[in-house]
Amino acid sequence: MVILALNCGSSSVKYQLFDWERKEVVAKGMVERVIIGDSFIMHEVPGRETYRKDSECPDHKIAIDLIIKTLTDPEQGVLTEIGEISAVGHRVVHGGEMFTRSVLIDEKVLDAVKEVQHLAPLHNPPNIAGIEAAQAVLPDVPHVAIFDTAFHQTMPEHAYLYPLPYEWYEKFGVRRYGFHGTSHLYVSKRAAVLLGKKPADCNIITMHIGNGVSHCAIRGGVSVDTSMGLTPLEGAVMGTRCGDIDPAIPAFMMQKENLSAKEIDSILNKKSGVLGITGRYTDRRDVIENAANGDKRCKVALDIEAYRLKKYIGTYMAALGRLDAVVFTAGVGEMGWPIRERTLEGLEWLGIKLDRERNKSAMTRKRETLITTDDSPVKVYVIPTDEELVFTEDVVAILNGTYTDHMQFDYSFARADFVRK
Repeated sequence: MVILALNCGSSSVKYQLFDWERKEVVAKGMVERVIIGDSFIMHEVPGRETYRKDSECPDHKIAIDLIIKTLTDPEQGVLTEIGEISAVGHRVVHGGEMFTRSVLIDEKVLDAVKEVQHLAPLHNPPNIAGIEAAQAVLPDVPHVAIFDTAFHQTMPEHAYLYPLPYEWYEKFGVRRYGFHGTSHLYVSKRAAVLLGKKPADCNIITMHIGNGVSHCAIRGGVSVDTSMGLTPLEGAVMGTRCGDIDPAIPAFMMQKENLSAKEIDSILNKKSGVLGITGRYTDRRDVIENAANGDKRCKVALDIEAYRLKKYIGTYMAALGRLDAVVFTAGVGEMGWPIRERTLEGLEWLGIKLDRERNKSAMTRKRETLITTDDSPVKVYVIPTDEELVFTEDVVAILNGTYTDHMQFDYSFARADFVRK
């Protein structure tokens, strides 16, 4: 069984091909600059040099068609024919309140995703376009939706409701939803294995830190709070998103600069965060390097990010009570040891004893690493995330009729004998 995982953005399509019998990734890559012009595909096969080809993709259908042609290409491909693909898993950012787990896509499901696209206007439309495009290119295989928001549907009412007019929630679905659900699910299951406990016996804080950033408080294996809200804009400082701010600031700046709602939304999502502070950078490697060379604004950006990460750990510890572990994951979480160090400094009184050498050595996206001392009451791990593996296992289980709630489902990565390839 061969599963194709697709993640369609507004101007890109990421893909991964997974051979279920061999339990390994056979190809992955991305089509970039979809719609906007000068499109190209980057195609990776283990043991081969990365392949690049320029090819105009004015829409997602053509981009997905390019992916299929590349996967079946006699020289660059890994498949002899398109019929070898058994199913397609699609990342869908926002599922509203309707979806609490992955589902087989039919007309009713697709209509429901379209009904909540106003809640994620930057993400759901390209997700929908990708689904429809893939269904056109691969009409004879099952398609499955995997929702970013599903993992967080266990949050209690007092965590997901905002102190706003209640009719906003009733009429428009204004509430906290949370995102990066597959990542939080994966690393929390792996952390439970490293702790030698069942997920139901663990209280964990997971910190997904990339260009987008979200944190999750997990009690007894399920999400009880998360930092992103109605949209992915709320929460921690991100690459280009502001995260938590005074809600009066947008209206204030709209008046001062005569900005429209669309313009202020674009500024908060695309010109704020680390980019807004430094004026130049979103990549934390650039920020760390320039801060070390004396760039004051880069140093301030690191200080702000680490300070807010530290506050989220304290906040979620208060919410959870007993805490077993903190997990750092995603690009910055896995590679940014200076940010982890700044975040964890001074938390010994909360039971977190950082081992600085272990933390510095945790600079790989392939190895799970303990970065606290052996006697630290609260363990801190760096765990590389694998959202695509969650996609794949959900798809296979749905096809086999064995899929259920994640607390009952037997994910391979939740077993003690799991080995990451």
